[in-house]
Amino acid sequence: MMTDNQEEMFPVVDEEGNITGAASRGECHGGSKLLHPVVHLHVFNSKGELYLQKRPEWKDIQPGKWDTAVGGHVDLGESVDMALKREVREELGITDYEPTQLTHYVFESEREKELVFCFRTQYDGPVAPSDELDGGRFWPLEEIRENLGKGVFTPNFEQEFKRLGF
Repeated sequence: MMTDNQEEMFPVVDEEGNITGAASRGECHGGSKLLHPVVHLHVFNSKGELYLQKRPEWKDIQPGKWDTAVGGHVDLGESVDMALKREVREELGITDYEPTQLTHYVFESEREKELVFCFRTQYDGPVAPSDELDGGRFWPLEEIRENLGKGVFTPNFEQEFKRLGF
């Protein structure tokens, strides 16, 4: 069974994204609240539907929930743009897209604190979810709205969906 690499190193940042140190995934996700950067990409098709990924059961955070199409950590020594390109390629097999940055904000849960850099794109090509995911599909926005608050989605996705006014 796959597991997250608890020794993987992440940059620790301030709320502006300036690197102040480094810590392992295990430290960042273990309740330390060390602020670490992540990237999210919302993928819409030309029908206005939003692609969501299903998190596999082996993930250390929010297993089995539907989540943002692409979500991943910025690795130590990597820029936000580099992390976005890597994560989109790794998770969905997409390399030809034009991202637009929407916002960045701090997300905090019981276990972690992330500086989220949020992007969107429109894409109608093939999507090939990797084995890092438990699949994915395009959702009509109304279907997402009908399922908010029912334990279907990650809390982070629900907050971001509302924040961005989709």
